[in-house]
Amino acid sequence: MKEPGLTFLFEATGELAAPVEIGPTPAGLARVVPILAGGPFAGPRLRGRVLAGHDWQTTRNDGVTIVDAHYLLETDDGVLLECRNHGMRHGPPEVMQRLAAGEAVDPDSYYFRAAPRFTAPAGRYDWLNRSLFLCTGARFAKSVTVRFYEVG
Repeated sequence: MKEPGLTFLFEATGELAAPVEIGPTPAGLARVVPILAGGPFAGPRLRGRVLAGHDWQTTRNDGVTIVDAHYLLETDDGVLLECRNHGMRHGPPEVMQRLAAGEAVDPDSYYFRAAPRFTAPAGRYDWLNRSLFLCTGARFAKSVTVRFYEVG
């Protein structure tokens, strides 16, 4: 069997609005972070801009934040791609407190990984429907940058 490898797909930057706090739930502290339209994405096989979406987040009692982002990407040739990105973010408590306060934090000091799933229409990008992907992220005060990789 061939060992899986990762091939860089693209990097996306999403501008974020202020989180909407839902409050404590049985699963943890819940909030929704609106993703604003306009951020770029670019890579060797596709490029365009991020369209609006939302990131539903629950921070569990153990400090792990479960992320479930759902948004649209518009390619530079006008094709709409749905992305559903499910993952987690965690790190040492002091690092996560600084991140929550909007401070600049080295992305290597915390864990932020997710498994995106794309839905593409028939045509040029339908190969996105037939592969698995992983991504790594960096959270900033008002934006997020995510690097996407295809699992080969």
